[in-house]
Amino acid sequence: MSSAGRALPDVGLVVAARQGDQRALDDVVAASLPLVYNIVGRALRGHADVDDVVQETLVRVIRYLPALNDPAAYRSWLVAITIRQVRDWETRRRVALNRDAGLDAIHNVPDPASDFAGMTILRLGLTDQRREVAEATRWLDPDDQELLSLWWLEETGEIDRNEVADALGLSPGHVAVRIHRMKEQIQSARGVVRALRARPGCPDLGAVTAEWDGTPSSLWRKRLARHVRDCAFCGRLGNTLLPIDRLLAGMPLLPLPAGLGAQLPSAAAPAAAAQAVPPPGPTTAPAAGPTAPGTVPTDAGGGPSVVDLAVNRPRGLVPSLAAGVAAAVLAITMAVVIQPDDPSAPSWAAPPSAAPTAAATPSVAPSPSARPSSKTPVAPAVSSARKGVGVWNFAGASQALANSKAGWYYTWGTQHPGISTPRGATFVPMIRSAENVTAAELARARAAGPYLLTFNEPDMPEQANMTVEQALELWPQLMATGSKLGSPAVAWGGPDPQGWLDRFMTGAQARGHRVDFITLHWFGADFTTATAVAQLRQYLQAVYQRYRKPIWLTEFALIRFAGGGSQFPSQQQQAAFLTAATAMLGQLPYLQRYAWFGLPATDKDRSGLFSDGAEATVVGRAFQAAR
Repeated sequence: MSSAGRALPDVGLVVAARQGDQRALDDVVAASLPLVYNIVGRALRGHADVDDVVQETLVRVIRYLPALNDPAAYRSWLVAITIRQVRDWETRRRVALNRDAGLDAIHNVPDPASDFAGMTILRLGLTDQRREVAEATRWLDPDDQELLSLWWLEETGEIDRNEVADALGLSPGHVAVRIHRMKEQIQSARGVVRALRARPGCPDLGAVTAEWDGTPSSLWRKRLARHVRDCAFCGRLGNTLLPIDRLLAGMPLLPLPAGLGAQLPSAAAPAAAAQAVPPPGPTTAPAAGPTAPGTVPTDAGGGPSVVDLAVNRPRGLVPSLAAGVAAAVLAITMAVVIQPDDPSAPSWAAPPSAAPTAAATPSVAPSPSARPSSKTPVAPAVSSARKGVGVWNFAGASQALANSKAGWYYTWGTQHPGISTPRGATFVPMIRSAENVTAAELARARAAGPYLLTFNEPDMPEQANMTVEQALELWPQLMATGSKLGSPAVAWGGPDPQGWLDRFMTGAQARGHRVDFITLHWFGADFTTATAVAQLRQYLQAVYQRYRKPIWLTEFALIRFAGGGSQFPSQQQQAAFLTAATAMLGQLPYLQRYAWFGLPATDKDRSGLFSDGAEATVVGRAFQAAR
């Protein structure tokens, strides 16, 4: 039993919060957030709306806490409110889908960057069978995801069976029946996960999965589980599976994203960050007693409290929880929202934004030879942690990068001279070619972060220009950085048998070399949106089917290479492709990150997003709206 999880918030704190103690209310909300985040995140399967549902839950906790009759029942009451908000979200989603089937990509697809099974594995450092259990949860029926979120927390000691029953409005006996059925589904999914990951794998399983797109679903769980059950080879793989209950017992809550967790429970840091810009709306705090209607709660230092962050966070303008509370406050207050004249038009169709106001005007952009600015550009919120862009320096590059709302970027090197990293975004280093495998470059790559991109288009003479053998010989030096390594990014032929990437992956496996994810480039020569999107999806799916590893798509756009030159579609065609392609990418659970090619818009690279720091192209506005 997790004593820490069961102890917070205590009854005395809840009583004080009910009586109007603002500091106590702040502490209650902060202490409640991890549990709410875990329930909602798993029930929504890491959907991009997790943050909003968490916010709505906390709004109702704050609003109705004074009416709670039994402070000792706060925990059960909190869980019940959370499940009610999950169900309300599901109802709204279904209504939206019935109204417009085209919203499927928005409302029915988890965001790979927020996938709760993947985050559980990474943040809790799960290994072996616990990892398989987390992966198996992706295969559950949609109706069981809500139950899973509660049962998982029951098994880890955070809530008890009566609290699960109260939240679901069922008797403990009925809950037991439903949990038993759900556990059987997870158990069959564990067998599927193990069979799919087996090396060497079952040759018959390959035939069964020939038409599978790589997305876990209850339908494919049933099909694949039937094969596993009837196959002597796959069936033997499940003989050593331990009971699920034993594997989950004693596991902690999934930690809050680092940026948010660093700010809680104290509101002092958000307050300090928000002091830079006055928040919108009334700011007067009551002298004593409950918060007056229409006022913004503040902490003792005069800045927004945790309650303020929960209640007044504008929907749709909030970066991911991973961006951190302080960054969220600053980004929200400085954000400039551009709406198209036609409400039904996509946001990239909006006219370019007007010049920034004096308060938000960035410093003069550095020249290519200038040192990086010590000041981070104030920018709109990062819209997605998985959305990235390739960047090379140009006038206003830092502000353009901030305005793009990209969650990450890279420069084809281990440094980003003249380019400042925006708040909430991350820089990912690259060892571009054999000549960059030096002690100094590897040290910079190690210091830059947990991921490392490797050899850029080694199959191209004008790029890294490396043989497979040369890359394999240098690979142990890259592994020694301890970074999560992407495969060399081939220009084409990713899934081709005996192609450059195939020979590299075969050689890496034979030598015991670690490759954590596949890195790909793709440029479409057909400028018809539907055709181009279909071709891109087919390419990614074929690569995933061959290597069964997460994929980063680090260069993509519509560019036709012919006769030694480059042909581009119109900006409207490029923008339409970008919008449709990013919606499609959101449906691929194995697609962890993507990066558009590239940030600068020049006569040569007309797929670019910004002509200077503030002026987005039509393609750039499409990118700003993408997730």
